[in-house]
Amino acid sequence: MTASPDTTTARPAAAEPPPLDERTLGQLAQLDPTGANRLMARVLTAYRDSLARLSGQLAQARAADDLPATRLAVHTLKSSSASIGALQLAALCAQAELAVREGQAHTLPPVLDRLASEAVRVDAAVQHLLVQHS
Repeated sequence: MTASPDTTTARPAAAEPPPLDERTLGQLAQLDPTGANRLMARVLTAYRDSLARLSGQLAQARAADDLPATRLAVHTLKSSSASIGALQLAALCAQAELAVREGQAHTLPPVLDRLASEAVRVDAAVQHLLVQHS
């Protein structure tokens, strides 16, 4: 008796999207095409500062189980993240905001964990871009 060949094949994991959307960054760069006004560096620096502040606020709100503060932090972070092309982070913020709004707080912990991890990826990508624009 011969063994039949294994017909199952491992599928590669879906590639994680980049932390920053190139198209959005390109549109932002077009607002200062020559770079003379250092708009990109200024926007990215302001975003990094905001990301650090809001991440801290979110951690405090989470530790205190303060849902209104959680919702405010993720709402604010959602908008600023989308504006610089951190689309995955913005989507996670929207998911967290919706969970709070719909009274689904029990679904928040894994979303907030993923959000925190994505915030680290975004921060590293923004820092890398700032080095390129300095």
